[in-house]
Amino acid sequence: MVKTTKLAVVQFCPELGRKDANFSCMRRLTDDIDADIIVFPELCTTGYFFLSRDEVSEVAEPVSGESGSFFSEIAREHQAVVVAGFAEKDGDRVYNACLIVVPEERRPRVYRKTHLFYREKQCFDQGDTGFFVVSDRWRDVRIGPMICYDWRFPEATRILTLLGADIIVCPSDLVTDIWRRVLPGRAIENKIYIAVANRIGAETRDDEKLLFTGQSAIYDFDGNEMHSAGPENEIVLEVEISPELTRNKSFNSFNDMLGDRQPQHYKLLL
Repeated sequence: MVKTTKLAVVQFCPELGRKDANFSCMRRLTDDIDADIIVFPELCTTGYFFLSRDEVSEVAEPVSGESGSFFSEIAREHQAVVVAGFAEKDGDRVYNACLIVVPEERRPRVYRKTHLFYREKQCFDQGDTGFFVVSDRWRDVRIGPMICYDWRFPEATRILTLLGADIIVCPSDLVTDIWRRVLPGRAIENKIYIAVANRIGAETRDDEKLLFTGQSAIYDFDGNEMHSAGPENEIVLEVEISPELTRNKSFNSFNDMLGDRQPQHYKLLL
């Protein structure tokens, strides 16, 4: 019998600079859920639309800070892996990052966003972790994190697949809906689950308004939409996935989508 894993994706409206209010909202939304993996949006503890590095530095924190403690507590309470975006401070550097908290492990893993979008380039340092997979042996699932704009780059989902991910989790603050046409294809071409936790609401700074599009979604490894949210509603999406089914990449007796790769022919000839 194939084991199933309960996955929850949280969509809500973080308030800019109000960590306590955001913690309270996330706790309220997740108090009654039963999940093995819980995914929150990008920068969900602080809000998104920063204008300068100094602004980010005021709210950024180390992994051991209050955001890390909050998400570790959620992970322990639910005995679930928690993936959540936050503003990380490491020495004099600040990152658009996400925590991956496995409750049985002592320290969270941290992924730092590889592809910075728009004004993020003025506010954050370039992510330096590279892509990696968290293998959770207690729930028998391999989780590959990426953040928001990373979706635009097929190399991101492919390297996470080559590293053994069963599911790609994508905390996001998306302002378009183009990704909804692309990510089902990424799921198909890699035979992998993809979960996008997008935020809702709007933030206005210096007369510029960012409207976040919501529509958080979970896709199965055939690119089918398993569950999705509307553009404005606060909601937790809950589904059951079967990570084991992603691991055999063959689709007939002759073809395997990873085994058939010919990387020697994928080089640029300049």
